[in-house]
Amino acid sequence: MNLGFILIIVIGVISFIVQWRFKNKFKQYSEMPLASGLSGKDIAQKMLADNGIPDVKIISVEGQLSDHYNPADRTVNLSPEVYHGRSVAAAAVAAHECGHAVQHARAYAWLKFRSAVVPAVNVASKLVQWTLMIGVMLLIFSGNPLVLAVGVAALALVTIFAFITLPVEFDASNRALAWLQSNRGIMQVDSEHSQAKDALWWAAMTYVVAALGSLATLVYYASMLVNRRD
Repeated sequence: MNLGFILIIVIGVISFIVQWRFKNKFKQYSEMPLASGLSGKDIAQKMLADNGIPDVKIISVEGQLSDHYNPADRTVNLSPEVYHGRSVAAAAVAAHECGHAVQHARAYAWLKFRSAVVPAVNVASKLVQWTLMIGVMLLIFSGNPLVLAVGVAALALVTIFAFITLPVEFDASNRALAWLQSNRGIMQVDSEHSQAKDALWWAAMTYVVAALGSLATLVYYASMLVNRRD
């Protein structure tokens, strides 16, 4: 059996477990109120202010776990559960997204690199959707590897992007946790910081398995090109 196919299955199972674990952790910590009583919005405002960032807006966006920082319009976008929430999970997520805003303000190299390749990755993502399927069919029925080669190249770029994302996400979490630790008025109980760290660790693991899954898929399709019959 193709090694890439085996890797896809194994990582798929691991990804399911990690996603399930992360959602359970988020639900668990969403039910744990902060002793300080601050909302996600309050915490985001304070973290931005403490880091001297007055020009980033904090807005509420629809969806669950839809939280993100947009460097294009300099907005911290928080889901309703985080924006209005007064829980450990809301605090952790809000601080994490503000961690990205701090990265942007400090010209963090990995974030700059990631933002620079986004346009190319968007194009590559669209190419991957049809070039791999059509490429495999052409390779099997006509022996022509060109379209599949384009798909593999596009998938390689998407995979590289997934790995570039890892230091960005880990660094944002580290900045968030360091700030939360230094502000005892935010998390007044030691266990709250430990719980926030646990929640962000599982969130980071979802990015890790996503990157590994993309790599496994790349290995699978690349092996088709390498092992094709002339």
